Amino acid sequence: MTTPDIEGLDQLERAVLDEDVSLATALRRFLLIAGYAHQEELRAWALKQLDGYEVDEQVPGFRKVAATLVITLEPSTPGRPQPEDTRQISPNQLPQSVRDRDVGQHAPIRYGVREMEALIAMGWNLELRPPGSDEYLAEVTDELGHGSAVLSLYWRVRLTALQQVLDHIRTRLTQFVAEVRATMPPGQRNPSLDQIGSAAQQAFNITGGYGTTITIVAPSAKAAGGSTATASANEPVPTLPQPWWHRSSVIWSAIAATATIAGVIATVAVAK
Repeated sequence: MTTPDIEGLDQLERAVLDEDVSLATALRRFLLIAGYAHQEELRAWALKQLDGYEVDEQVPGFRKVAATLVITLEPSTPGRPQPEDTRQISPNQLPQSVRDRDVGQHAPIRYGVREMEALIAMGWNLELRPPGSDEYLAEVTDELGHGSAVLSLYWRVRLTALQQVLDHIRTRLTQFVAEVRATMPPGQRNPSLDQIGSAAQQAFNITGGYGTTITIVAPSAKAAGGSTATASANEPVPTLPQPWWHRSSVIWSAIAATATIAGVIATVAVAK
């Protein structure tokens, strides 16, 4: 009995090469090919990029992006209305117990690709709170407050960091298509199971069968200035109608501006 060739490579190729096509669409096409080819590792990877990562899950290296640590302090003069004191800090200034929680100069990006595409379209940078940050604010206050309470600790993440995460995913999909094409002789229309498996090994460093870990490495993100949207990386999002939103582990807080994404109202804060 012969194994049928895998269809859908042409559609995937068009999707990954067209910057106007949502990366989520390309990932879904890739997910189908991985399913037809019985590539469980590729399916698992694609689903994580589509749905995002939960708070208790480790994110791959390319989703750990360069970020700035910031604290906000209560007003220094009680009774007088004034903006909160916001300071950029070094991870070395934090108590050792906080640094041991992996709070440093890189923030995990847990969003699914549709969420990242929506945030980029809005044009707001992000403030992401480290998981459990409310639990150790007293320790941070003792270390850095100098008489004032530390109200929050968060990562400031530029939108270009999200763009680099998306670009990395699109590049990996493109490499996968290129590796499959390289194994196909002239005249072959669709790839075989063996050709898909070979391309998976080359593009995603898959070296074994089911249960094999996929290793993907990306450069650190760089960014320019801009506005800011506030999000929390350690609290679940309430159930919402959008299929790409309900598994996210972030919430947005209202400060200055309101934006609507596919019927979901998110509130954002303009950085000053």
